[in-house]
Amino acid sequence: MNKGPEVARGKTKILYQHPERRDAVIVSSQDSITAGDGAKRNTIKGKGRLAALTTARIFRLLNACGLPTHYLSGGEDEDDNEMVVRRCEMIPIEVVVRGVAAGSYLKRHPEVKEGSVFAPRLVEYFFKDDARHDPQYTAEQIVAEKLATPLELAEMTDVARLTFEILSHAWKRQDVLLVDLKVEFGRTATDAGATQVLLADVIDNDSWRIWPAGDPKRMLDKQLYRNMAAPTDSQLGGVKEKYEEVAERVAHFQKSAGGFVAIIMGSASDAPHAERIGKALSNLGIPNTKHVASAHKTPVYALARVEQTDSAMGHVVYVTIAGRSNALSAFVDAATPNPVIACPVIGTGWGGMEILSSLQLPSGVASLVVLEPENAALAAAKILGADDTVVFGRVLVTQYQSRKNVIESDARLSGPPPNGKAGA
Repeated sequence: MNKGPEVARGKTKILYQHPERRDAVIVSSQDSITAGDGAKRNTIKGKGRLAALTTARIFRLLNACGLPTHYLSGGEDEDDNEMVVRRCEMIPIEVVVRGVAAGSYLKRHPEVKEGSVFAPRLVEYFFKDDARHDPQYTAEQIVAEKLATPLELAEMTDVARLTFEILSHAWKRQDVLLVDLKVEFGRTATDAGATQVLLADVIDNDSWRIWPAGDPKRMLDKQLYRNMAAPTDSQLGGVKEKYEEVAERVAHFQKSAGGFVAIIMGSASDAPHAERIGKALSNLGIPNTKHVASAHKTPVYALARVEQTDSAMGHVVYVTIAGRSNALSAFVDAATPNPVIACPVIGTGWGGMEILSSLQLPSGVASLVVLEPENAALAAAKILGADDTVVFGRVLVTQYQSRKNVIESDARLSGPPPNGKAGA
């Protein structure tokens, strides 16, 4: 990749100006591996390539979920150990999210047992200063020293939590426990001239602790290297093998489970309801189709439509729409092993009493009821998200944006939230 002049250098990477874009830099990951604030350093040939590969795959996943990152391209294919990212003013704070007690937390809290679960996740902040061994900071210190504004810190905290949950979901699908995660952020200017906080730096196998089957003895991460007093070439080769395994595992994070939503209307007059559901699903990146089939008027056709959909698709969720007497939802649910969400059209003529036909169901019929079309789409997405990390992440980000809108509305009236407390 063609590069401009060097603009910054860290322990394990070098940044170069992009030759064609003033707003972008090229991150070149090096083969160095360090510990103890750089006091211990070794070289593992090919580690830079693995770091870039892992980071690119992680950031592509996070971008697909809708999180704001600095990643633009590269890190895979012919790009070797280099990525193109947005130029950022880095915020000198490491944000650590802990799901399980381990590492430095145990040294600071010897009364806590290794493996203790944090619910909710614990978020800690560390000021980046090798000479002072990256001291822990409080939210109040960060704001007082003007390292970040209260709103920036709230954004950093929330996005760090979301990142942890998305990556935890991805690792969980492979029976691997994400123990903790370190991320960093940067500021960049938007087209409107405002400042935006982005997830930045790298997220690679140096950034977390991961334990297959929840067993620390099977760790795959940099802690292996930290535990070595004077690593031999053979031991460093073993570390590289773990990094190779992680890069390969991460390649499957974005693998889709083939989720799909089939929207079935009892009548063409239900189309406006179906369009709202379809639009909400499309906003979440979920494929969907729309059909008309009446349980009352065309039961044989409706059954054939369900059987055809069940046999042709992967993981299917049905959303059924019918007004007045809603036999359709129960009919479809009794005919398929896949989830069915009833989203009936409630009219005004009967004072809402027609909802009872969606609620009073015989035994062995388990269709769910959600009245708002957008909420029905969200419910379907949550079901599909159990087996699809991208869908899971998009649901998380959608919920976060809803909460953020409330916080920002309050901030416009009464001022910013407490330090780092936006509430995601």
